Amino acid sequence: MFAEDPKQSTRELQWLALGVLLGMLILLGKLWHTQVVARKRYEQSLQVQSVRTVPLLPTRGRILDVRGRQLAENEPRYDVKLYLEDIRPLFYHEYTNTVRPSYLATNPGVKLSRSVQFALQAEARYRVASNLVARATAAVGSPLILNKDRFGEHYTNKLSLPLTVLTNLTRAQISGFIEKAADFPGVALEATPVRVYPYPGIASHLIGYIGRAEIRGTGEEFQFSYPVQGFVGRNGLEQAFDSVLRGTPGVKALLVNNIGYAQSESRQQEPEPGWDLHLTLDVDIQKAADQALRMTGPETRGAAVVMDVRNGDIIAMASSPTFDLNDFVDGVSHAQWAELTDPKTLPLFDRAAQGMYPPGSVYKIITGLAALEAGLDPKALYESAGYTRIGRRIIQDTAKAGIFDFRRAFAKSSNPYFIDAGRRIGKERILALSKEFKLGERTGYLSRTDIRDSLEKPGYLPNPLTGLKRDGLPWQEGDTANLSIGQGEILTTPLQVAVMMATVANRGTIYTPRLITAIRPPEKDATGAAGEFFEPGILRGRVNLSPASWQTLHEAMLADVEDPEGTGKSARIEGYRIGGKTGTAELDQPTKAGDRKITWFAAYGPFENPRYAVVVMQEGGASGGGSCAPRAREIFKALIKRDTNPPPQAERTLTFQREAR
Repeated sequence: MFAEDPKQSTRELQWLALGVLLGMLILLGKLWHTQVVARKRYEQSLQVQSVRTVPLLPTRGRILDVRGRQLAENEPRYDVKLYLEDIRPLFYHEYTNTVRPSYLATNPGVKLSRSVQFALQAEARYRVASNLVARATAAVGSPLILNKDRFGEHYTNKLSLPLTVLTNLTRAQISGFIEKAADFPGVALEATPVRVYPYPGIASHLIGYIGRAEIRGTGEEFQFSYPVQGFVGRNGLEQAFDSVLRGTPGVKALLVNNIGYAQSESRQQEPEPGWDLHLTLDVDIQKAADQALRMTGPETRGAAVVMDVRNGDIIAMASSPTFDLNDFVDGVSHAQWAELTDPKTLPLFDRAAQGMYPPGSVYKIITGLAALEAGLDPKALYESAGYTRIGRRIIQDTAKAGIFDFRRAFAKSSNPYFIDAGRRIGKERILALSKEFKLGERTGYLSRTDIRDSLEKPGYLPNPLTGLKRDGLPWQEGDTANLSIGQGEILTTPLQVAVMMATVANRGTIYTPRLITAIRPPEKDATGAAGEFFEPGILRGRVNLSPASWQTLHEAMLADVEDPEGTGKSARIEGYRIGGKTGTAELDQPTKAGDRKITWFAAYGPFENPRYAVVVMQEGGASGGGSCAPRAREIFKALIKRDTNPPPQAERTLTFQREAR
């Protein structure tokens, strides 16, 4: 063993201490430089950085029929977007290597002022961006020239957001882009959920359309720095339940530097998807109703309503002409809007719930019941001359002259018979029974009271106490004659007539029509909320008449369809018995389309055990029996088929586990 040299050990410790001292000096120098020398630069950098909030759009809730088929859903739409922060080096390269040298070469000796530099830099940016856009769009078969003003506006005001270049790419275009994506720096393919309506033209008036609107913020927790284009409901269910369907936007925070480019991003809140609407509608019956209305062409002006007489569920509610809701997603053109607002056809007008029409001879159901309850003998004979004279006015009768009892008068729709009955009992009894049937009132088929009034009209029922008409003139004997056959002062909607027919079919129970069975999240959310459910069969009122009156009316309605001389015989289906009533109202003034008639057929079936009420109305039809009864027959055929494969029973839970949004 050799003893260690003390001097050698001391030198090594000295070198170690010197190294530690140098390290400390370097660290102190860096700290001094950061806190003293570079302090102002870092302070300026922090001052020009800012956080910008951007909304993250939620997925809109779906609208589903009674079998769960989607009437309104969402599909991913693929858009091409340009991220400007990713191509900043290309901007600089284009400026320093092309734009600036070219300018100096053509302007020798000119000093570059700040304004000229800004203009040259803007030109360089546009050249780079437009070149990328041209190449990327050409690759997908849709060559596009980037609008210079649009690019400049986006760069100035929304630099930290991507610039949308192309929207709604097809599958072939998506494949083409993906193959060459590496050739387009800063250009990306992004998916966003977009509203889609899988059944174009089916239930369009009920569902309603959407329109673009800027999403600016909740007004409470977040105010967005960059509002973006989202969608809001403009009509129908899309409007009435917009707050439920729309969901809640999320928030993305962008850290933006002094130039305006996004440095980083983070999500402060994820978007909450909208809740789904579950309806009583059956797509198959809705299709049948829409197709029946268009039997004589797509321009037919009319409506059809199908209800379950046992609980008031609306199985179909159609209006014609119809339109494609998909056209509204990206906005309709001026030419399309002109067609949709044509004053003669009014495709956007919901004739089923908003159209108010004289019911014509369908109203003889009310007159007949009122007369029976007042003591009319249904077997008593009435001799008709084929017309009725009221003062100087003559009301003609398509039933012609003859001998009529109640059953034959109803089946052949004799005007003189019912005018005589109406004049005998007086307008007060007719109007009182009309009021019991809730005519002249909105049905309340939409559960949202804050908006349903704008989507449904109440019709018109005269007030017997005033003794005045709508125009303020005194009520005359001729007005009672008109009222008895459903003309003059009475106006109804097809939906109201359907409720009346359902009440007749079930012998007196008036239900509030139900369209929505539930409002539910697409899946159980973290809170375990089950949703909001709407009970079927909500009682709205009762029409208490004698069993004999109901029976007499039902037999007369069966005769209207089954008797050879019945006006509704064209609705007859072998093996399926239907009770019905035709109606044809003459208008004092023609509609804008030139129509002078409103034609109807109101029916229920099967006769032995009523389940469905079907109402068809056509503006400008030839007659109720000729124009509307055949359409109702086609709807009943679809209902017969439906009964072989009925939908599942709707949930009846009444628990409201989450507040309306």
